[in-house]
Amino acid sequence: MDAPLYLRPRVEPPLAALLADGPFLHSLADALGSPLNVLLPEAVAANAARFRAVYRRHRLTGRVYFAHKANRSSALLRRLAAEDPAAVGVDVASTEELRHALGCGFTGDRIMATGPKDAAFLWLAARVGATVNLDSPGELERLSALVRAHGLGRVAVLVRLSGFEHTTGNGGAGTRLLSRRSRFGTPVRDMEELLSALEHNADTLEFAGAAYHLDTTGVEEKARALEQCVLFMDECRARGLAPHALDIGGGFGVGYVAEAEDWERWTTALTEAVLGVRPPMTWRGHGYGLRNEGGTVRGATALYPAYRPTAGPGYLDEILSLPAPVLGRPAATLLLEHLHDLYIEPGRSLVDQCGLSLARVLDVRPADTDAGHHLVHLAMNAGDMSLEEHGVLVDPVLLPRDEAAAGDGEAVGVYLTGNLCLEGDLITRRLVFLPRLPQAGDLLAFANTAGYAMDFRAHHAQRQPVARTVAVERRGDTWRWCPDEDYWPITPLGGAVG
Repeated sequence: MDAPLYLRPRVEPPLAALLADGPFLHSLADALGSPLNVLLPEAVAANAARFRAVYRRHRLTGRVYFAHKANRSSALLRRLAAEDPAAVGVDVASTEELRHALGCGFTGDRIMATGPKDAAFLWLAARVGATVNLDSPGELERLSALVRAHGLGRVAVLVRLSGFEHTTGNGGAGTRLLSRRSRFGTPVRDMEELLSALEHNADTLEFAGAAYHLDTTGVEEKARALEQCVLFMDECRARGLAPHALDIGGGFGVGYVAEAEDWERWTTALTEAVLGVRPPMTWRGHGYGLRNEGGTVRGATALYPAYRPTAGPGYLDEILSLPAPVLGRPAATLLLEHLHDLYIEPGRSLVDQCGLSLARVLDVRPADTDAGHHLVHLAMNAGDMSLEEHGVLVDPVLLPRDEAAAGDGEAVGVYLTGNLCLEGDLITRRLVFLPRLPQAGDLLAFANTAGYAMDFRAHHAQRQPVARTVAVERRGDTWRWCPDEDYWPITPLGGAVG
């Protein structure tokens, strides 16, 4: 058999303690079925506190807005609503997310409305006093027309920019570089139209500041965008406008894999397998974006960097500490000098270590390969646990039904398949190594799925039930739980209001 290639999950308290309590997790799955999502509301509050600590370190003011699209949970949202209103808000990207945030305890002034917006979304955001993050002059004009037509008060708005340019070399004579393209925001080259629209609609819209959203892990690129937004707001002030906030979006990242060596070994082995110099390690030779063209590897891996030594609050700290390329001072210093608030929109990183997804093993049988691998069929489909659909590769944790009979076993390579009658319903396209061959009735726990993997792609195909979600907390030596929709931060789980 091939030497095992592990991608062991990074697991920290309190998620580590939850994963260690196999009997409790089995009892939840027995009562509520498979698949099942389990959330830790207190962990999201702890993550918010870590981000706020970075603000304090750099002496910055502003607000952390949770990107609601990362998870549909009521429990997580209600727990964040209980935090300091000046420190924590929520970013909503649809009318239903806005309604959900209001129902979970957020007041309008703590809500940021982003994403594509229809008239109903714009109207409700304006009605409740949310800040609206605008992507174009056209969206700005539509919002202003709604405010006038319905006699609403002035709406606070941010304008999202894109298409940042930067010149390398000395004296401005170097190469001009364009930032990563984005379908969100107005290109900087078109900012004159944007400024004119803001001035024309000053009676209906209160210009609060600028924003950007860059789909990149590059710290330097984000720091350049931050600097150019500061310069943009300087120009706005010169024209009589009064912006006071800069929203740098999300993308702070999560480290899913515990060990750098695991990640390096696996990605190296993938390249070797694509070249054919080692046995296949994926279903039907799937290359995750790589291909073999005449003995040369082509393409790029469509994978999330699952091992990240710096992520979340640490990544924010790195951006704020990096000197700006033109003005030469750290990003945090620029914000302080200009008296700008800092807004951020973490999604995945704010729910890091906040939950797991459970799946019951239905059946185990040999795979149609020559390498002695097995298929493990789960009571779950790829929509229920979509880590891999987001390019995230990490091993599940095996929770045997019978701990006494489990023993140490021998590592075995398996492919994890779902409960749909589709050849493509694979939970993992890669060979996953487990400490022993699972048995029907065992559970697989996928750690750290609260960010986009629990419910972002969930569906009712073949009338299969989607995962229920529960909130849990540790009370002394035992765990307490309740349905996600029944969690409130003022009520101990399993108890009455104290």
